Amino acid sequence: MKTPLHILHLEDDPHEVDLVHDMLEAEGVSCSINYAHDKSGFTKELERGDIDLIIADQSLPGFDGLSALKIARSKWPEMPFILMSGTVGEEFAIESLKSGVTDYVLKDRRSRLVPAVRRAMQEVEDRLKHRQLEKQFIEAQKMEVLGQLSGGIAHDFNNILGIIIGNNEFVMAKLHFDDPLRKNMEEIKFAAERAVAVSRQLLVFSRKQAVELVVLSLNEVIQSMDKMLFRLVNEHIELTVILGEKLGSIRGDSGYIGQMLMNLVINARDAMPNGGSLTIETSNARLGKKLAPSHPDVVTDRHVMLSIRDTGTGMTDDVKAKLFEAFFTTKPEGKGTGLGLATCQSIAKQLNAHIDVESELGKGTTFKVYFPRVDQPLHKLTTRLLHSISPARGTETLLIVEDETALRRMTSMALENQGYTILQASNGQEGLRVVSEHKGQPIALVITDVVMPQMGGKLMAEWLKSSYPEIKILFTSGYTEDSIVQQSARDPTITFLSKPYTLATLAGKIREILDNKL
Repeated sequence: MKTPLHILHLEDDPHEVDLVHDMLEAEGVSCSINYAHDKSGFTKELERGDIDLIIADQSLPGFDGLSALKIARSKWPEMPFILMSGTVGEEFAIESLKSGVTDYVLKDRRSRLVPAVRRAMQEVEDRLKHRQLEKQFIEAQKMEVLGQLSGGIAHDFNNILGIIIGNNEFVMAKLHFDDPLRKNMEEIKFAAERAVAVSRQLLVFSRKQAVELVVLSLNEVIQSMDKMLFRLVNEHIELTVILGEKLGSIRGDSGYIGQMLMNLVINARDAMPNGGSLTIETSNARLGKKLAPSHPDVVTDRHVMLSIRDTGTGMTDDVKAKLFEAFFTTKPEGKGTGLGLATCQSIAKQLNAHIDVESELGKGTTFKVYFPRVDQPLHKLTTRLLHSISPARGTETLLIVEDETALRRMTSMALENQGYTILQASNGQEGLRVVSEHKGQPIALVITDVVMPQMGGKLMAEWLKSSYPEIKILFTSGYTEDSIVQQSARDPTITFLSKPYTLATLAGKIREILDNKL
């Protein structure tokens, strides 16, 4: 029960007010009481607010408790209201309860007052808890809807991004370094990268983005994002990147970490509307006695720390308490989704990492992310962030099964330019027919979308493997909740590539598979 209680007592006898106060205090109910002896005083006290409970005498000169109840209910519909009276008949008692009185106490039985007060305040707490549970349930429903929405749009959206990215690569490859259109194409590429990040943020938050845990260097992930990070901040913000020496390795997903870093940088940027300094730093760290108690699930104190420090507006304790709640944002309407930091928290949990926040109003904010350190060889960095390298070439025959016509044609043309013989199909059924009718060089690899009309890639692959066990399969999808993703994480013979991807990334993946590196 809240203490001290702020009680408004409607009573024309000051001695009665003192008696009630002393009785409550004696029974351990800490309280402060303001009292009114008529309608005018009662109304004024209501206007002052800060009231937890009303106790009212039924009979006063020119006024009564039930009239006071109506006035109180018009302003505070759920305010606990206890009626006190010298005599209360059965009919009146029933009528008062119907009118909304929380409880009534006879003045010659004041011993009932303390239990009545405790019960009334318990009901207030129960209603508050119920509302909080309702709010949590509504938030959970929002998350469910968001998950369904993100999964539903991700497939088509990532196909569209794949078309934009691929055609951008085609045009960029044909432009001279000093061509004036090159700058426009760079802007298109950057916009596509941002769109990929938005799509991934929805999928990460709803946990429908594939996790590819490998041993990697945090410094390498940050270096691969160097140009993008500098473009995220404006010219009034000084960005400094300090990469620690002899940094330990971590087990993580480069795409997840990249998403987390982008969100934290954007958050820091928005906290400095008038400019400032932003520092990204990495170092080896130990949680130590100070931080370990706040992370009881930590299995080791050896960590690699990522720090993002800004000189922005800082946060109040109230804001910090809600910082990682979904849809909570301090940004103006239309300027933030409230998903950025919630996504960071979701990523941290999936990577067994921990986030600490240090902030003071007017003095900036520091986010520190602690990744468990591992002593294992580094995996070749396969960040999902877009990059341009010379695509690997080959001469094998490949089948591309993709229901998005523009993406299928563009991918086919790109791989033909790299020397491959390409066959095409728009769904799994057509893919089976193409394979059965093919008479030329054996098909070495089938590149198939997972989600397609009529027959998806997974079922088609099962049919193909039963008749052509030598054919290799590369699954691609922009919606990664499908079980094929979880299978690929456990079974090295199943290969998967998230959409959207660059043509260079696809070509490299193809060579890894055909050269038996995967």
